[in-house]
Amino acid sequence: MASADSENRPPEAIPQAVKIIVAGGFGAGKTTLVSSVSEITPLSTEEVMTEASYGVDDLGGVEEKTTTTVALDFGRITINPDIVLYLFGAPGQDRFWFMWDELAEGALGAIVLADTRRLHTCFHAVDFFERRGVPFVVAVNRFDASADYCREEVREALDISGEVPIVMADARDRESCKEVLVELVTHVIQGRSPAMSG
Repeated sequence: MASADSENRPPEAIPQAVKIIVAGGFGAGKTTLVSSVSEITPLSTEEVMTEASYGVDDLGGVEEKTTTTVALDFGRITINPDIVLYLFGAPGQDRFWFMWDELAEGALGAIVLADTRRLHTCFHAVDFFERRGVPFVVAVNRFDASADYCREEVREALDISGEVPIVMADARDRESCKEVLVELVTHVIQGRSPAMSG
């Protein structure tokens, strides 16, 4: 028999699931970002690169890379009892771009991870989200060997509007990744605000 307390308690609310896409060029750090911030052991489809990928995948600037995402990465982070973010890391190689449409379906927003050593590799991601009207932020992943560019230099190189936030980040650092997510959610909220659209 149920107690009086349990009968008077409201049913537990199911948290709202929010889908976030993490995209960018090959080797930009997408798998690392999802792994760093996820509160669960992330699902990863990293595979060892074989000779078949040489000459197909552009290894310029990331010659030491030995693995590649062949489908997607998946992680989760709970913001509060009402909101859970589900992170989907998109594969960066152009031969897997056909998957992006499905991944982006229903997404609240996206993080475009940029590697300033190979900035051109994130052009497709920027173009993809601009064309589909998906709000996004650019997170500049600061690799140890990369040049130190300011936000405005990155904005000019990517030719993106002043409304798109650019965040300096370290995909290996959980707190840095959380700041990127906060920036994205804030950007989405501001874009949906009646004051902003009026």
